[in-house]
Amino acid sequence: MINTHPIGIMQGRLVLPKGRGIQFFPFEEWQDEFRAASKIQIDEIDFIFDLDRYQENPLWTEKGIASIQKAIAESGVKVRHICADFFMRRPFFRVTEQERQENIAILKQLIAVAQEIGAKNIEIPLVDNSSVKTEEEKDLLVQSLKECLPKAKELRITISLEADLPPKELLELVQRFDNPSLKITYDSGNSSSLGYDSYEEISTYGKYLSNVHIKDRVLHGTTVPLGTGNADFDKLFRGLKEANYKGSFTFQSARQEEGKEAETILSYVEFVKKYANQYVV
Repeated sequence: MINTHPIGIMQGRLVLPKGRGIQFFPFEEWQDEFRAASKIQIDEIDFIFDLDRYQENPLWTEKGIASIQKAIAESGVKVRHICADFFMRRPFFRVTEQERQENIAILKQLIAVAQEIGAKNIEIPLVDNSSVKTEEEKDLLVQSLKECLPKAKELRITISLEADLPPKELLELVQRFDNPSLKITYDSGNSSSLGYDSYEEISTYGKYLSNVHIKDRVLHGTTVPLGTGNADFDKLFRGLKEANYKGSFTFQSARQEEGKEAETILSYVEFVKKYANQYVV
């Protein structure tokens, strides 16, 4: 914990990358990561559900769900958030109507699965391939997610948008849903790469915040180790304090030396503790 906030990692950050990139679902060793997280007192893992081999993801089968429940029980590491990268690869717009309907069915199933494993939030990325470009795309997104929100409300699961839209535009999009089950996931790295003001963003989103991804990126550039990019953590944590944010800090930060994944995460936790303690978030 950092003060009263759970510490989370994006799935895969405590296993060797093996050429799989910075973010992936570790099919062969996902259960090992729960044990590794427990050893360094990480509270939760943000579980990835991606398009690639999604039917093999343990979230997709009863046997897999049981194995997740077992990993949580044995390690004490929870899953509070599901990162649905599936919808970044195949968004609710710029697809065929059949694919959009399939997406809706998949999200409904994820909502049910979230409740089974104790998760509280499903994150929908609206960045890169799924970045919202037009009003028509916004309309399709709203129409699609509104079909899923009644189930989310019934099971007390939130759906949160992680978007690259300017803060006021993202707030307006969220307010179109007029539904307390629709929230925002904030990413400090994506914000810094876009040149946004993190204090302005957090102040704008306020009560809609469901999770904070801790990351650093260079302006208009890539992910870098915390403190070496353009993220302004003073502004971020001042905003979080004023917004009375009570959720998780999920480390989606840059990888460093291969084979020292645990050391990297622990160094990042210490980096963030300085700001959390200063602002008593």
